[in-house]
Amino acid sequence: MRCILAAFAIAALGGCGLETASTAATAAAIKKQELEQGKKTMEQAKEKIGQAMELQQQRANSATESADK
Repeated sequence: MRCILAAFAIAALGGCGLETASTAATAAAIKKQELEQGKKTMEQAKEKIGQAMELQQQRANSATESADK
């Protein structure tokens, strides 16, 4: 009886370990997705900033050309 009870307890605790490992793997996958999305967002922001700076430079050049005429 004790042997069966011990085997059951080991199996139950082993199941908890698998669940914990699975939860950790899922959390790691979610963090990886968040990191990748953050990188994409940062690249998009850099592109928009670059475009805005380029447009501002074009406007400044246009204003300078107009003032020189």
